[in-house]
Amino acid sequence: MHLGNARTFLVNWAIARQRGWSIPLRIEDLDTPRVKAGAIGGVIETLRWLGIDWDVWPEAAKPPGREELNGVMVQSDDLEPYRAAMRSLAAKGLAYPCMLSRGEIEAVSSAPQEGAHETPFPAALRPREAGRRIDFDAAWGEGGGEVPNWRFCTPPGEVGFADGFAGEQRIDPSQTVGDFVLWTRRGQPSYQLAVVVDDHRQGVTQIVRGDDLLDSAARQLLLWRALGYLPEPTFMHLPLVLGPDGRRLAKRHGDTRIDHYRAKGVPAAAVIGLIAFWSGVNGVRQQLDAKAFMASLNLDTIPAGPKTFTDEDDRWLLSQAR
Repeated sequence: MHLGNARTFLVNWAIARQRGWSIPLRIEDLDTPRVKAGAIGGVIETLRWLGIDWDVWPEAAKPPGREELNGVMVQSDDLEPYRAAMRSLAAKGLAYPCMLSRGEIEAVSSAPQEGAHETPFPAALRPREAGRRIDFDAAWGEGGGEVPNWRFCTPPGEVGFADGFAGEQRIDPSQTVGDFVLWTRRGQPSYQLAVVVDDHRQGVTQIVRGDDLLDSAARQLLLWRALGYLPEPTFMHLPLVLGPDGRRLAKRHGDTRIDHYRAKGVPAAAVIGLIAFWSGVNGVRQQLDAKAFMASLNLDTIPAGPKTFTDEDDRWLLSQAR
């Protein structure tokens, strides 16, 4: 977890506690080739160190030897809810298997916009079975031993929603991403499907996250509707923390991990104080604990644009080390 992640976590937590919302903690460990050993425990420990708490989700699995995860959803513990969603979508003719490689898709797709994370999949590439009712379990793994991705039949047209921070939005997923992946060749749900299924299962009605996922909200609303889930959630997308080059904070900007500063003796109150400075709570950098941050945060004072992590920020954090 780096400083940008921590800011989103902390603002999310503060808004929820101010408004009396419950907060489930979910470990999203799917849609990735591997999860490093100890990573989950490390994230939970970092959240606690910052002073962030959460509410128990009573339906969470309780595997022996993982007591720290009691009341916490771990996606990989149970894939059946995602399979059930795929059966529903396939039976409605809204999902289909696709054997095309990324190169084959790129060869006939328009060039993606700068910064795009996926290649648009136009409706013209849909196979003949797209739109037909398919038995997901029977079709899985067919194709001479090759395993397909499964894609969503994205309907044309804009999806409109009112974002609690970014304002009114109108996004047409059929133009921005086309038929996006629902189920991967690894036999796991994609991020887009998994979070919709899990938000519904956990009764999530308010989604607070970074604005790099603003475009995903339209896709996810399409899936909520296709699966018949109600009530639909509302969204609040917060501006990101960027590096000096204007790109999303990452390893290329040096070590901005919370653990890095913690190991150097920087207290949690200093990390929170910098986040408070970025979030319009204080006009200067000064130490602040989580409860004081929660009591002082006002959505109206959070800057509308992204914040830049600067060398001055780094020097100030290190100057607070004990």
